[in-house]
Amino acid sequence: MKLHAAGEDYLEAILVLQKKQGMVRSVDVAWYMEVSKPSVCYAVGTLREDGFLTTDENHYIHLTDLGRDVAEKIYERHCFFTKHFISIGVDPETAEADACRIEHDISAETYERLNESITKE
Repeated sequence: MKLHAAGEDYLEAILVLQKKQGMVRSVDVAWYMEVSKPSVCYAVGTLREDGFLTTDENHYIHLTDLGRDVAEKIYERHCFFTKHFISIGVDPETAEADACRIEHDISAETYERLNESITKE
């Protein structure tokens, strides 16, 4: 199943927040992504229906194995592009924004070849 960029952004945000603070609620995601709580609630519902996450009785959000795999892939790409854009002199804020756009659209093959070529250097 192919997620939209927004769905991938939500999964990535949940992963980052889990790494930082352990437990994550919708309000944390709304604050982190600078979106409304109703937007998060809608996204969480959709992602839950599609098997990417679960919520417990206390309304904490948990990534499923599938959700974690997608989130980690996106986060890895985000970090890779941000780091390399900054290393070539791109302003950090611009590097973050560009990385966020590219991380969703680049094919797995192109990303792997780019990562291999840069890692060899």
